[in-house]
Amino acid sequence: MTSDFSRRSFLAAGAAAVASGLTLRDGQAAAPLSRNGTSYMKLSLAAYSFNRFLPRPGRSQSGEMTLEDFIDYCAGLDLDGTELTSYYFTQESSEYLLSLKQRCFRLGLDVSGTAIGNDFCVPEGEKRTEQIDLCKRWIDHAAMLGAPVIRIFAGKVAKGDTEEVALDRCVAGINECLDYAATKGVFLALENHGGITATPQQLLAIVKRVKESPWFGINYDSGNFQTDDPYGDLEQIAPYAINAQIKVAVTAKGQKQPADLPRMVRILKAANYRGYVVLEYEEGKPREEIPEYIKQLRELCS
Repeated sequence: MTSDFSRRSFLAAGAAAVASGLTLRDGQAAAPLSRNGTSYMKLSLAAYSFNRFLPRPGRSQSGEMTLEDFIDYCAGLDLDGTELTSYYFTQESSEYLLSLKQRCFRLGLDVSGTAIGNDFCVPEGEKRTEQIDLCKRWIDHAAMLGAPVIRIFAGKVAKGDTEEVALDRCVAGINECLDYAATKGVFLALENHGGITATPQQLLAIVKRVKESPWFGINYDSGNFQTDDPYGDLEQIAPYAINAQIKVAVTAKGQKQPADLPRMVRILKAANYRGYVVLEYEEGKPREEIPEYIKQLRELCS
């Protein structure tokens, strides 16, 4: 990609922008990519699926499962990858990160990505510095793990602020971290995760203001829009996705209901999405119930 691409012809490039065989649509703001070839998806599982069982710094339970156990579980499902969510790392030493990388490689798994629970809307000061530092630290960790992408959040409007102010702060935070991510070869995928990304309009308003970069895009989270028409909302953001999460439930018009998995995958295919589809299971008994959902997704994504 050359440096003279206009903003209209670029945004939402993310991972695909550095791949071969891509063309860009012209003539509209924040135009999504038009990718050559057909949609292609690989399967991964988010460690958050075992949130109740994995140890998490700052909470009392010791955990019934380790990240190593989770990696082994993913391998047992013959997945392509595993998402090692940052929340469950009991240490961040190079030795520990490399031990996880080694385990994944020996089991034939990619580290499909990681995630942080950041908030870029906090005001200037120590807390904001902590949020920026958190993101940059995990960019380093992702690079060491071989994880190509980090799911990041925008945040929520701080008490006494306006959404306009929060948006400015969020964009500034993403831009600063994006500059650093580009030097490490790590993508930042902004997730639709409530707060100032609760609707597709809010999410895309941020995307349109983030600086041009082939290292930025959207994380398509199928369960996070709690609106009247979550499927229609997902259709709006799918063309910008560089990472995709599938959940087995949605909330529409205030009612939680089982997700239409075929429809969720069709939305990605219609956007010609190529990349990882990561199951993030938040219901019932994960160890027992995840295999059936992986089986369904494997059939749908083929």
